[in-house]
Amino acid sequence: MDLRKGFHEPAEKPRRFYEAVTLADAEGGFQVLLDGRNLRTPKAMRMILPTRAAAEQVAEEWAGQGETIEMAAMPATRLANTAIESIPAAREGVADQVAQYAASDLVCYFAEAPEALVSRQRAGWEPVLARAESEAGLRFERCAGIVHRDQPPETLAEVRRLALALGDFELAGLAFGTPLFGSAVLALALHRGWLSPDEAFDLSRVDEAFQEEKWGVDEEAAERAQRLRAEAQMLGRWFRSLAG
Repeated sequence: MDLRKGFHEPAEKPRRFYEAVTLADAEGGFQVLLDGRNLRTPKAMRMILPTRAAAEQVAEEWAGQGETIEMAAMPATRLANTAIESIPAAREGVADQVAQYAASDLVCYFAEAPEALVSRQRAGWEPVLARAESEAGLRFERCAGIVHRDQPPETLAEVRRLALALGDFELAGLAFGTPLFGSAVLALALHRGWLSPDEAFDLSRVDEAFQEEKWGVDEEAAERAQRLRAEAQMLGRWFRSLAG
């Protein structure tokens, strides 16, 4: 379940139909209200967030809409929709996908050359891998080049277990962050607070940044990087919000 793929804005965007966005206590959490009415998911399920901070994050997106509703500009709302509608029935499959990313995790594949890039990768990735091993029991094999190297089965099993131990809203975030970074390790690091959103994003694109320094930055690539960085920042806030 790649939460960053498959979303498309409707051909005709709905017009904003509300004025006030407020919060209210609800059984099991907090409810976002639009003009006093319960916000619901696309499948008409009540959108109840587990913490006030998470509800505030969603509410801010709805309050910030203009004359039309831009779902593409509401990633936290989309994450909440997924957590409520899809994750409960797909937890095993989502955990499998996270483990699949870990099986060929970005931060385990170091360049063979040039040495300047290898040194930068080691400086950025090795501390995260070391912390994953010491604090989460995740021992990863490193390799040079792009030829696949199998990871220890017990490591992948533990990644899967850690994913399944998360609540639905956190698991939705992890499933979003893993393909965003190309790395289950970086997504877990962000969730656990080992890295800031900007640090996690920068570590996910060490190679790209190195090439940009050498060859310059393409305008389209720069816009894409800016958009993805904003997604990483949103995800970092999402994890913090869920923590209370």
